Amino acid sequence: MDQTLRYRVNAGRAAVRAQIELFRRQFGSVVSQWKADDTRVTFVDFAISEKIFAALRADFEQDHFCSEESNPADEVVELSTKYAWILDPIDGTNNYALGFPYCAISLALLKNGVPVYGFIYDHARSELVEGGPGLPLLVNGLRQSPQTRPFERKQGIIALHFPIATEDLGTLGNLLSGFRVRSLGSGALHLLYAALGRLDGCYDHKVKVWDIAAAIAIAGCCDCPVHFMTAHLFPLKSFHVDMPFVRYYAGSKEFCHCLEQLDWQDLNVGR
Repeated sequence: MDQTLRYRVNAGRAAVRAQIELFRRQFGSVVSQWKADDTRVTFVDFAISEKIFAALRADFEQDHFCSEESNPADEVVELSTKYAWILDPIDGTNNYALGFPYCAISLALLKNGVPVYGFIYDHARSELVEGGPGLPLLVNGLRQSPQTRPFERKQGIIALHFPIATEDLGTLGNLLSGFRVRSLGSGALHLLYAALGRLDGCYDHKVKVWDIAAAIAIAGCCDCPVHFMTAHLFPLKSFHVDMPFVRYYAGSKEFCHCLEQLDWQDLNVGR
């Protein structure tokens, strides 16, 4: 790891760790509101976003800083600098506000538009997971290896995002009938758990870049390729809060092979 990247990784880790106490203290008790796009938001989303970015800007003022909760809706950030940070201060805000433990802080570092390091604080397990392509996987600061086990379709556990459009059920019905399905309410944790081998795989059609950027970086150090079904997301050239949804799948080779056998022509992959 070169020095400029190492400095940012160390600063990112410290910035996320500094917000874990606030995240835990307000879990399940914070007042929330609904935004125009029917997603929930709390003051903790804004507070964590502001505090993490303030800490990082102190040392890396030339970097770009992008968050669903800190960038104005009409602002388009052209990612013209070498490094950019993509933050989801609470991934799974609905869960967080209601006291359901599957929620996370997700922070990604991009280099030339590509995720090179990610941090995910997994509240359900009280773990800070981090890593990037070609770098070690760290869980609470200790090196770990992803779980591996034989893939058995009848016992395989996968994650899907609900609700699923009625017209997509014909194609995705094979997943619903052939696997044990979980829907945790956190796009970051779906991909993270697939990368770590806790899930056999995941498929999602309704996440945005801030939901999965950190998990994509971590998947890169877990030998877990992420397959995009719409236009290539990276290198990311610009950021705005109305970016289109991303459709992708990831997981074990066997799971991905099962996905590739589905009749995707019947699925509206451009929606």
